[in-house]
Amino acid sequence: MPYIPHDGLETAAMLAAVGVDSLDQLFDEIPPNLQVQDMALPEGLSEMALRRELEGRALSNAPLRCFAGGGAYAHHIPAIVWEIAGRGEFYSAYTPYQPEASQGTLQVVYEYQSFITRLTGLEVSNASLYDGASGLAEACLMALRIQGGQGDDKSILVPENLLPGWRRVLDSILGLQQIRLVTVPYDRVAGTLVLPAEAGDAAALIIPQSNALGLLESVDVLTDWAHGHGLLAIAVVNPLALALLKAPGDWGTQGADMAVGEGQPLGIPLTGGGPYFGFLACRKAHVRQLPGRLVAKTVDGQGRAGFCLTLQAREQHIRRGKATSNICTNQGLMVTAATIHMATLGGHGLQRTAVLCHERAVRLRELLTVVPGVRLPYGGPFFHEFVLRLPHAAVAVRDALLGHGLLAGLPLSDWGMGEAGDLLVCATELLDEADLLAYRDALTSVLETL
Repeated sequence: MPYIPHDGLETAAMLAAVGVDSLDQLFDEIPPNLQVQDMALPEGLSEMALRRELEGRALSNAPLRCFAGGGAYAHHIPAIVWEIAGRGEFYSAYTPYQPEASQGTLQVVYEYQSFITRLTGLEVSNASLYDGASGLAEACLMALRIQGGQGDDKSILVPENLLPGWRRVLDSILGLQQIRLVTVPYDRVAGTLVLPAEAGDAAALIIPQSNALGLLESVDVLTDWAHGHGLLAIAVVNPLALALLKAPGDWGTQGADMAVGEGQPLGIPLTGGGPYFGFLACRKAHVRQLPGRLVAKTVDGQGRAGFCLTLQAREQHIRRGKATSNICTNQGLMVTAATIHMATLGGHGLQRTAVLCHERAVRLRELLTVVPGVRLPYGGPFFHEFVLRLPHAAVAVRDALLGHGLLAGLPLSDWGMGEAGDLLVCATELLDEADLLAYRDALTSVLETL
């Protein structure tokens, strides 16, 4: 919708209608320290001058080899993905609120759901969520509804080695609803979860695969422990890693009950942190507690295949008290791109990409651990991220490596985890042998000078 500013008369009429004397009074609930009184903007530029300015800034941005991960990853995206997703019929398509949404939009979502169920080994997927972290919060709320508890009645067991940003989202969304989050500690030597002594009143156990340290958890043991204590198992997974690792639906004796994750590795560029999309899949037995939209395939009166929204358990469609979520959109454009990406690569292509990521990470770890002073604090299996323990503060080393054209990783101290020298390093298929050797040589040089 276009932005049309109000003139003085319209503004005065609006203020009179709401009973305030000025715009400042209208927004007086905003704390003074958050208000911008004088923006002191420079004079505007012409289109040609602005273009020159932006082109100059773009050319001054030196490309960095990316070895950072921690929840968002640099992957190759085939040109066809956004060439198609950027077409007008996809790029500007309206979110499917109503069952009369276009058949093309509905079919894309249906294909996406089919891909997600194949990856996760579960029977049902919704049409996506805002991102992985908010999707995990929705999965927790879903578990509480299934278990018949809320607030003081039930809690959620949250791994201490879950990505810290995801934990903060859980604190925000679930904390506002007075839902208790019980932290499950991880072994400081192994880096993986320690089984709780008891389940208490928990409704579910969250199981990250991989965890925030890049390590693979013993998912079969954790899933069976959860089920053995009457809990649901919520898998938090990297969708690309699922091309190699056991699907959540096959974890343990009965499989995980839900799987959630960040869909960014499936054809979505980093773009400074978003927009991304979250995926959420579950067992068919829990489908009526699944939040968001669900597209189904059916036939019309003439026997022709068609697609429609089904089980629309939102407050827009049913009584508010019966709603499972107030989610009013899915990430339609991101899901379209991810669907094209998965269809382009196919199962073999996704698996090959995952293999390359793992092989690059194994090779990089071999190269870096022979650098004098560098150690591995954790020795367990991993997918494409691992922690280095450096002889100097990881923040200082990372900053120094920027001068060598490397985004060297994420200091765990930024997350309040590990030791000062711990650096989380990631490798994907975009990095070749020359990139890995350049990292080794640059790290050697930096450590010698710090």
